[in-house]
Amino acid sequence: MSTAPQLVVHRDKELMARAAAARLITRIVDAQASRGSASVVLTGGRNGNGLLAALAAAPARDAVDWGRIDLWWGDERFLPDGDPERNATQARAALLDAVPLDPERVHAMPASDGPHGTDVDAAAAAYAEELARAAGPTDHGGVPEFDVLMLGVGPDTHVASLFPELPAVRETERTVVGVHGAPKPPPTRVTLTLPAIRAAREVWLLAAGEDKAEAAAIALSGAGEIQAPAAGAYGRARTLWLLDAAAASQLPRALYPPASA
Repeated sequence: MSTAPQLVVHRDKELMARAAAARLITRIVDAQASRGSASVVLTGGRNGNGLLAALAAAPARDAVDWGRIDLWWGDERFLPDGDPERNATQARAALLDAVPLDPERVHAMPASDGPHGTDVDAAAAAYAEELARAAGPTDHGGVPEFDVLMLGVGPDTHVASLFPELPAVRETERTVVGVHGAPKPPPTRVTLTLPAIRAAREVWLLAAGEDKAEAAAIALSGAGEIQAPAAGAYGRARTLWLLDAAAASQLPRALYPPASA
């Protein structure tokens, strides 16, 4: 069941990153208080990394029990481990190396120099198996119930590595697939699919900057998910769009929230 998107619009991308980081800390702490642990899916790109950097700088980060959190990724560039273009490498630099995580609970997607070599489809299948092993009996769709799954929105409305019209966005069964021929370099990637994304309790979509304005307007105005993958990303309990004023500049006024900061 889809949840109607809620919008929060901030004055600029720096304020958006700080507010999103504070929101994420609260959500993690609440999950740990209620269930003992939390599960979060990270996103790369400038907005995802900006959020992680803001979280690293937030004094409230110490409220999180970093040893009781599982971190996953929504997608990854299929490059060698440690490559500076990999989302996991950038996340480690922005936040992960600065907090006391349990290495066993940091679930990076496979690299192109890993056990599967350059077989991106085998790498995707292995990540799907890792997700399935972490799923509990009451979880949905062969993945653990992520507390928060974050996605950056691309100028073409792509989320994770689900690009408009490409086979990955049409996938209805598998939770993770390999991507060949992505229009954005590098062309080979690993990505969660829409069924996996929709198993999350909360899905947060991040968009900042004028280059994201048209994509946000299209995705929030009833576009189909094959043409606008961001339109197909929603959580079971909540779907939250976190925008700055520039990214919200083309939204219909009917969508614009009355009480944004």
